[in-house]
Amino acid sequence: MPRKNQTAPVPQGLPMDRDAGPFDPPRDITRLRETRPVSPMAFPDGHQGWLVTGYDAVRRLMADTRFSSRQDLGVLHLPYETPGMPVITEPSPQVPGLFVAMDPPDHTRLRRKLTGAFTVARMKMLEERISDIVERQLDEMARLAPPVDLVKEFALPVPSLVICELLGVPYEDRDTFQTNSAKFMAKDQVLEEKMAAYGAMNGYLAELVTRKRATPGEDILSDLARHDDLTIEELTGIAFLLLLAGHETTANMLALGTFALLEHPEQIAELRADPDLFPDAVEELMRYLSVADIFYRYATEDLELGGETIGKGSTVVVSLLAANRDPRRFDHPDTLDIHRKARGHTSFGHGIHQCLGQQLARIEMRAGFAGLLRRFPTLHLAVPAGEVRLRTDMNIYGVHELPVTWTPTDPMTA
Repeated sequence: MPRKNQTAPVPQGLPMDRDAGPFDPPRDITRLRETRPVSPMAFPDGHQGWLVTGYDAVRRLMADTRFSSRQDLGVLHLPYETPGMPVITEPSPQVPGLFVAMDPPDHTRLRRKLTGAFTVARMKMLEERISDIVERQLDEMARLAPPVDLVKEFALPVPSLVICELLGVPYEDRDTFQTNSAKFMAKDQVLEEKMAAYGAMNGYLAELVTRKRATPGEDILSDLARHDDLTIEELTGIAFLLLLAGHETTANMLALGTFALLEHPEQIAELRADPDLFPDAVEELMRYLSVADIFYRYATEDLELGGETIGKGSTVVVSLLAANRDPRRFDHPDTLDIHRKARGHTSFGHGIHQCLGQQLARIEMRAGFAGLLRRFPTLHLAVPAGEVRLRTDMNIYGVHELPVTWTPTDPMTA
């Protein structure tokens, strides 16, 4: 049981400094989880909200739709300072199609239209195609003289190619949407630039789905465009969500996961010796790293959670990384162990908003890590680990760049 201490210091904003290492939660987050896993938190704008870090509390909260995902019910307070961001005094309007920020029945209506596109069976059918994309990208990387940036040459192109093909987004447009999504996801981006990036992506996707409604093809966005009850605005919102989620999260897992494995060479050796370990290794890397860490909920009524009363109108911040490192759920949680059965981790969320594309992400990561380690047996960092630039300024955690190198004969082992 947590050593609940009502005098535990109330955090002043969300602790974000990765002072325990590049893969671990901030020390203040870990201390809070141990003393008060459902903790009050003072927000920079003066709001008195909550931070939830314990595994059981996180799971209960995410399964309870009274903790709303909507942003139009009340003011959603940000737990960190944002340059140029005015104090928010009004709820944000609901964005058509953006079902991640909806509750039932709106969420149910839109998500149901996508369940057929992301079934386990359909994703299994894509395995060979995804393996081909991985191998082709590894071929491209092998032609380069090391060192190279693994993010640019492998981790970002693979999921971008996959999601573009699935959605029917021209891959030649990737520079535009990758640049704009990076601006939109940056915590420290000034509001005007954030909104300009969002507007540019929306404008691009509105044109794309309008074309698909007129002349549909064989892709997910075309399948959706055939639904007459979906408006162009809803199609655009769904496309935005799928495109953003489909490349940002997996790209950061491939890069940060490679960084973590390179820091644990004994586990790389085991993976190379026994490729059957990759499925469990992928689950463990997701638990250990939790790149999509921070989520928000809005209390629609007075609610009890973890022995605390959360008042109606409170913004509640959830840390999936803290939950995944809870020693009450996982033994030796701060140890990366590719033999661990990490099922039950919260990295894909929990409840009705659990990640729709999780099977796709698993297949991409299994193929990506397996191909990379097979093709480049001597792969290692080209800079000291302490010089790797961490994405502490972004809403999805990872690395900005991962300089790697290898012995030139490596790619010939393919």
